[in-house]
Amino acid sequence: MFVRNWAIRLALVATIFTPSLLSMSAWSQGSRSPVAPRREVVEAVVREAYDKFRSDTNGKNADYIPYLAHVDSKLFGIAIVTTDNQVLTLGDVSYSFSIQSISKVFTLALAMEELGPDKVFQKIGSEPTGRAFNSVPAVVDMPTHTGNALVNAGAIATTSLISGKDADEKWNKILAFYGKAAGEQLTLIDEVYKSEAATNTGNKALAMLLAKYERIYADPFQSVDIYTKQCSVGVNASQLARMGATLANNGVNPATGEQVIKREDIPYILSTMTMAGLYDGSGGWAWNVGLPAKSGVGGGIVAIAPGKGAIAVFAPPLDEAGNSVKAQEVIDYVAQKLNYNLYSPSSVGLR
Repeated sequence: MFVRNWAIRLALVATIFTPSLLSMSAWSQGSRSPVAPRREVVEAVVREAYDKFRSDTNGKNADYIPYLAHVDSKLFGIAIVTTDNQVLTLGDVSYSFSIQSISKVFTLALAMEELGPDKVFQKIGSEPTGRAFNSVPAVVDMPTHTGNALVNAGAIATTSLISGKDADEKWNKILAFYGKAAGEQLTLIDEVYKSEAATNTGNKALAMLLAKYERIYADPFQSVDIYTKQCSVGVNASQLARMGATLANNGVNPATGEQVIKREDIPYILSTMTMAGLYDGSGGWAWNVGLPAKSGVGGGIVAIAPGKGAIAVFAPPLDEAGNSVKAQEVIDYVAQKLNYNLYSPSSVGLR
């Protein structure tokens, strides 16, 4: 996508660089998109974005999860992974942060893998709620469905759809699926899980409200606990970008070549990300940036350029909607400079 084929590095692992170095590694030779920019253009734009926004101190860490309040707010990393498995990194890309709500995208993919998109749509829906991601009134206003899989109520209901004889089997299946999308094993950040589990009364209330309307499909508290664990999975920016590139690459992980997500499910996932990927800031994001994306209150955002690749940015301070301030700024800047807006005909070469 973003780069021309160039020298293959000897190591077949991601190389992590200090914030002062911009790195590009290519692990496989592949055809280059005719509308993708040259490597040197991408390098220049990403460095510009990093330098332009690195000193931005707007926003604040999520504090309703005690662990997140204490994460270093100055951490800042950018990673790009292309559909032909080329990687560009800059900044704090080795730091493992909690995936939080970005996990919802991949549990949705797993639910569709098991049940098919039509049944998931019937049970969960894909409509914007127009309310905050943890809204109780949003559940009451739509008692026949949960709105979409990317708000908390919908995500808990989606988690409840995953099959398994017990909670451990369900959880291990979810974690393994995330690892396939990332191209390497991921682990639970136990401190995050314990911090969330001690403070997730609101999500338990949502689950019981869903039970009232028969919109949750397993034990409510068990589903909340599994959901809490999935939000506490650790990823770094490079791993997150590879998970995004798997979506961009028709469900095939560009590093492993494994078909992780059914290709026919990708449009449903990306459209849901467009509808609700940045919570109640999703409309403005689609208007200004035009890329399917998902944020998490841990400070990460991943945005997808279908057929080209993904960009992931990590920076903990959030805006009022719960989206990383610097991650939004960087992705917006890069998308505008490189013309990645999904709704612009020029993004596919039409001038």
